[in-house]
Amino acid sequence: MRLDFARSQRSSVGIEWELQLLDADDGDLRQAAETILAELAGADGEPHPNVHPELLLNTVEVVSGVCRTVGDALADLEHAITDLRRVTDPLRIELAGAGSHPFAQPAFQKVTNRERYARLIDRTRWWGRQMQLYGVHVHVGIEDRAKTLPIMRALLTRFAHLQSLSASSPFWNGQDTGYASNRAMMFQQLPTAGVPYQFDTWSELEHYVDDLTRTGVIDTFSEVRWDIRPSPALGTVEVRVCDAATNVEELRATSALTHCLVEHYSSMLDDGKDLPTAPRWFVVENKWRSARYGMDAVLIRDGGGEEELVTETVTAMLSELEPVADRLGCLEDLACVQRILHDGASYQRQLRVAEAGGLNAVTDSLVAEMRAGRPL
Repeated sequence: MRLDFARSQRSSVGIEWELQLLDADDGDLRQAAETILAELAGADGEPHPNVHPELLLNTVEVVSGVCRTVGDALADLEHAITDLRRVTDPLRIELAGAGSHPFAQPAFQKVTNRERYARLIDRTRWWGRQMQLYGVHVHVGIEDRAKTLPIMRALLTRFAHLQSLSASSPFWNGQDTGYASNRAMMFQQLPTAGVPYQFDTWSELEHYVDDLTRTGVIDTFSEVRWDIRPSPALGTVEVRVCDAATNVEELRATSALTHCLVEHYSSMLDDGKDLPTAPRWFVVENKWRSARYGMDAVLIRDGGGEEELVTETVTAMLSELEPVADRLGCLEDLACVQRILHDGASYQRQLRVAEAGGLNAVTDSLVAEMRAGRPL
């Protein structure tokens, strides 16, 4: 199967942020996406360009356009959220971000009425019905298809660090899971989700997609739901490993770090340098360590098996990427990562809130952070 890779401006950026719809009175999930999207549609019935449906009716996804900087992409998302609130506030619905809801029961959630979602649930059954999960996807433009797979392999040496920084799903169905990102563990149960395969050539990827299509595993490439994947239709690398951010500031931080990493590896290829790689077994182990321990994870740093605390590696990354961030116009955005290193990630705040006030207090805190646009 031929996978044509669209032309894309180098290091252009787009962001997708999945948001929960919460009842303003009890903090539980509301099955209101269809009503909200209908209200947002134009007079001609055209859907809102920056607000999309998702698998579950308790979710909407806000998406940016194709932007030059992370700041521009975030401005698109904030405008979309302003439009959303004009509809959700009168309905007494709050918006919240996090990789999972603290206490909502998956069995009670309704699936969006679309054929592709019906097929997914029919095939995956119980596991599919557990996908009460919310993430962030960052697209970065790649100007030459030949760069795509090497950049993906390099990103797999650092994707667990992004997962730790963004971890925001310690609770599931009313329970403390003991994981910083339980979303990471749940989502990989889908047949084509989780850690990607590392292909050396584009033709190997095409053979893989052809095999999956011929055997009925997928109908389109979009059903390959890896943590990092190429997006041939857009000409991007799409990084999907992050839990949904609970506020704009932390979304800004992880998006800028992703943007800088892709541009950094692209520049290394331009200079004829070898990109870092790691064998699949190290990559899989890092994903698990990050999901389990979050900011306290000791991750395998490279293919040689050297290990380092995630915070130490990220600190070194920020110094290395500073010139890249200056080039991309996101120095201030990248600096937001420092606050996560200093104050901790969302899952840590949620655990503290739950210990003091229970899980309803956690949903209150998620709503407050969303409105404040920063960690609280």
